[in-house]
Amino acid sequence: MSTPANDDTARLYLAIGRLNRALRRDAREALVGHGGLSALASLIADGPQRAGALAVVEGVTAPAMTRILNSLESLGYVVRTPDPADRRASVVAATPAGEALVLHGRAARLQALQERLDQLDESSRHALVAALGALEELTREG
Repeated sequence: MSTPANDDTARLYLAIGRLNRALRRDAREALVGHGGLSALASLIADGPQRAGALAVVEGVTAPAMTRILNSLESLGYVVRTPDPADRRASVVAATPAGEALVLHGRAARLQALQERLDQLDESSRHALVAALGALEELTREG
């Protein structure tokens, strides 16, 4: 049975998903998806690391991270080198091209979002800003 709370939850879920897809489309991100951009951003922020550690940070399985990194490596956005502490393992690092992609991608997404925000009236923009704290709280782990 549908309740007003369930309806609001479904509307929020759909709106966030649609906005995310629209921003990616507006920013023309085709070759690298959200998971790849997020992994690259983590590598840039936190430095080179093992794929398993990156999977934990990104909240994905090790096989999913392997697929993401294989794609990024084939595009020249990351490089793998032997781990100096354990030569059987490798460390992944963002390349300069990967860093440029993240910077450009972030700027393009922000521009796309700004263009959409500019279409809203002032009270709608204020309502979104007022909700930021609650939305940020939802992204925190634990």
